[in-house]
Amino acid sequence: MTQAIATPRTQTAPAFEKLQCKECGAEYETKAQHVCSFCFGPLEVKYNYDILSQRVSRETIAAGPNSIWRYRPFLPVATDNYIDVGTGMTPLVAAHRLGKRLGLKKLYIKNDAVNMPTLSFKDRVVSVALSRARELGFDTVSCASTGNLANSTAAIAAHAGLDCCVFIPADLEAGKILGTLIYNPTLMAVKGNYDQVNRLCSEVANTHGWGFVNINLRPYYSEGSKTLGFEVAEQLGWQLPDRVVAPLASGSLFGKIYKGFNEFVQTGLVEAKDVRFSGAQAEGCSPIAQAYQEGRDFITPVKPNTIAKSIAIGNPADGVYALDIARKTGGQIESVNDTEIVEGMKLLAETEGIFTETAGGTTIAVLKKLAEAGKIDPEETTVAYITGNGLKTQEAVREAIGEPLTIDANLSAFERALERSRTLDRLEWQQVLV
Repeated sequence: MTQAIATPRTQTAPAFEKLQCKECGAEYETKAQHVCSFCFGPLEVKYNYDILSQRVSRETIAAGPNSIWRYRPFLPVATDNYIDVGTGMTPLVAAHRLGKRLGLKKLYIKNDAVNMPTLSFKDRVVSVALSRARELGFDTVSCASTGNLANSTAAIAAHAGLDCCVFIPADLEAGKILGTLIYNPTLMAVKGNYDQVNRLCSEVANTHGWGFVNINLRPYYSEGSKTLGFEVAEQLGWQLPDRVVAPLASGSLFGKIYKGFNEFVQTGLVEAKDVRFSGAQAEGCSPIAQAYQEGRDFITPVKPNTIAKSIAIGNPADGVYALDIARKTGGQIESVNDTEIVEGMKLLAETEGIFTETAGGTTIAVLKKLAEAGKIDPEETTVAYITGNGLKTQEAVREAIGEPLTIDANLSAFERALERSRTLDRLEWQQVLV
């Protein structure tokens, strides 16, 4: 399939004007392009903030749909023909019980584990990317994915009537494979890690002319993550938090939340405020955390080896930008091991009733690590971003949780089992206290 020429129609000119290189500043037309032809730096969408300031207000946003499209002027879609499947406006949960456990008085969980339609934050970026892909004339879309992105691309492509072929590492969790196949795309399971999958996809994009959401459509795709910043600001009563803690894979999510906060400041929707950005990685794939700890301004690629497969990107495209944001905002980047990740998943579930996947377990484990080290002020308004649902990675916790008490259907059997359960609970607490 070759890319068709599309002429988007809209009643007013969109506020996004150009693609701009993050390194040298070179500008390009808003086509399917993601790399600067001069310095090979990444491209991102450039907006006219004077136009945005005239068009948006708290009232116009609040009057919009209950989805990411309430922020449409800030998103790179030119027409009214965007794809809205109810993505976004996920809960911002006041995490009182978890906060008490960690000694944090103003802790919130931004819970994209219940995002629509596929239970991860990737629904945001794909909704934007496929809306733009359709405007640019693509009829076949694709992605390189560690699971969640494949789920989202397949689901939203099905809704939009687009052909879909997605690529994943062959060793992904069963829930994520099933969660893609149910939408009936062509699914390519590649024998290799994500970085190898991504290299293959770059070749396919060049030869087949498909719309790859995280390759040639990446400048538009990544803008969807800004909505996680927009929503938190709106849900906090049109103000910014003091700190965010978010998982780091490519580093793009980190940078786009930061960009979202700044865009709300630039357009007068919220007051400027210093927000500390703290990032979370798994020790088995922590190239950004390693660079941070060693004081480097460059990323050394690593070979992933962790249960947190959804953030296991050994050569993160936006890693240096995540480093810069953490350092200039006074944040941190930490890593935790697989055991701590599982404990993070369990901790969030038992305190707040939120079942997150391994990426969320990584975020909570790093949040705990920072809190216990005294690196988070207990009075700070802190938001931890949970980006995916635990039902997708059940394998990670299967050996770390209990078994049901199987009993006969009579009262005496119930009473005996209840007493055994209480005895075991007391023993566990004694071990904790010791």
